[in-house]
Order: sequence, then structure tokens, then C-alpha cells
Amino acid sequence: MPAWQPLLDWWFGDGETASAVAAQRGKLWFGYQASQDAEARERFGELSAQALAGGLQDWAAQVEGWLALLLLLDQLPRMIHRATPQAFAGDARAQQLVRWGLAQGLEQQLPAIRQVFVYLVLEHAEDLATQNLAVERFAALRQQAPAAERQLFAGYFDYAVRHQQVIARFGRFPHRNALLGRPSTAAELSFLAEPGSRF
Repeated sequence: MPAWQPLLDWWFGDGETASAVAAQRGKLWFGYQASQDAEARERFGELSAQALAGGLQDWAAQVEGWLALLLLLDQLPRMIHRATPQAFAGDARAQQLVRWGLAQGLEQQLPAIRQVFVYLVLEHAEDLATQNLAVERFAALRQQAPAAERQLFAGYFDYAVRHQQVIARFGRFPHRNALLGRPSTAAELSFLAEPGSRF
């Protein structure tokens, strides 16, 4: 079994359709539970630390290893290091790795529900051109989805648009400011008082 397989099995479960996978694992992906963070830390903390330190580069030689490495750099730190600056420590490397893979079309070898977590790396960038690319890719996923799953992928697209709009307005995610020691502008503070501003 490849070293990355337990992570992919944990993250994506065993659903046979995108909707089944999302129903089974959606709370892990997008819902906070201390027990889930603890499990991520216990099971994959060492691998994530290796990835953050620049290791595991050989994983990218295979598409599923590339995806797993993206998870270790982008998603797992947000769980393992939640509410600390370290939550974003893998973003720069994840951005480089995702663009390298996209240039080769690697994500096209993955099921659509797994492509979501490639494009989420783009969605996390504090850069408008990258956000525009994320919206473009999520729009394509929505368009290609079978009718029964179009609503699921439309939701991912809408979320990408919301992220893009924040970066277009502020050039960064205001909800990260306090964690990263960045002073917030008056406009950002006003925005942060709005419901749903913190994703």
C-alpha cells in the first residue's frame, strides 16, 4: 500500500459517487470538531510536519501522491494547527505544487470530488489571479457534473466566488489578520462583523 493511501482513505471514505463521498465526509472537510482535529494530529501529524519541512517530494511522482501531499500542506495544517499562524504554514508550498500539477493536467486524472481539493488550494490564496483561476475551475466542475450532482458542485462554485469577492475587495482574507498579527482596516473590521465573513 502506498504511504499516502491511509490519508486518502480517511479523507474521502468509500462512497461510490461524489454525492455519497460528500455526504459521508463533508463534516470532516468543512465542520469543526475537536475530535476530528485530534485524529488528524494523531494519525497524520508527523506526515504533515514532514511535508511542511519540504519532505515527501517523491509523492508527487504519482497523481494520488500529489493529491495527498496537497492535503498535507493545505487541509491538514488547518486542522492540526487550527487557530494558530501555523495553520497557513503550508500554503506557499501548496500553491507551488498545485500549479506544477495543473500545468501537467494531473487533476484531470482524478474523480471530480477529489479535484475539489486541488482547486481549494487555489481558493485559499490571497491573490486575485489565483482566485480567478479557482472560480474558473470550479465553474468547469459544475458544468461537467451529472444532473444529480450539479447542486453539490454548484455549492463548491458559489463558495469559490465568495472567496474571490473577498480577495477582490481587500486583497487578503481579513479573518486571518488577527492570527497573523496583521492590523485590520476599518473596512475589514466592518466586514468581519457581518455574518458568514469568516468562512
